[in-house]
Amino acid sequence: MAKDPKSTGTEGAAAGNGEAPQLSVLTQYVKDLSFESPGAPLSLRPREKAPAININVNVNANPLAETDYDVNLTLTAIAKDGDDVLFNVELVYGGVFRIVGFPQEHVMPLLFVECPRLIFPFARQIVAECTRNGGFPPLMIDPIDFSKMFQQRIAEEKAKSQVQPN
Repeated sequence: MAKDPKSTGTEGAAAGNGEAPQLSVLTQYVKDLSFESPGAPLSLRPREKAPAININVNVNANPLAETDYDVNLTLTAIAKDGDDVLFNVELVYGGVFRIVGFPQEHVMPLLFVECPRLIFPFARQIVAECTRNGGFPPLMIDPIDFSKMFQQRIAEEKAKSQVQPN
């Protein structure tokens, strides 16, 4: 795969010269991956109805340098048949991003909406392969509206700050 000429490390200098803002993916990585199938091999038998699958998604971001940020996307999926856990998969997938030339008020939405949107397809594929390799059909997680998640997070934080006494 050809390297993007925009990701040469010169973005900071370019932004200082009034050039277009840039969002670069510096690297992607698996931080944590866990798959458990406590009832195997009995849990692998065919079933009359689909198991109940609960999927949780979380996004966290931390600064690494003035323009570099570590964004972690956590996907957790638990499949149950009644009270029996068929499988439990947890993935923390990270990306290091360089953000230069954007107004400060745009950085948070970039970190919590655009960055996870960029790495989600890779995380989704890892979860699908993990469940398939565990003997189950691949779990294909539906697309996620990270913008809606971000708006809910902002609303929750605003509500908390209004409830706390000064």
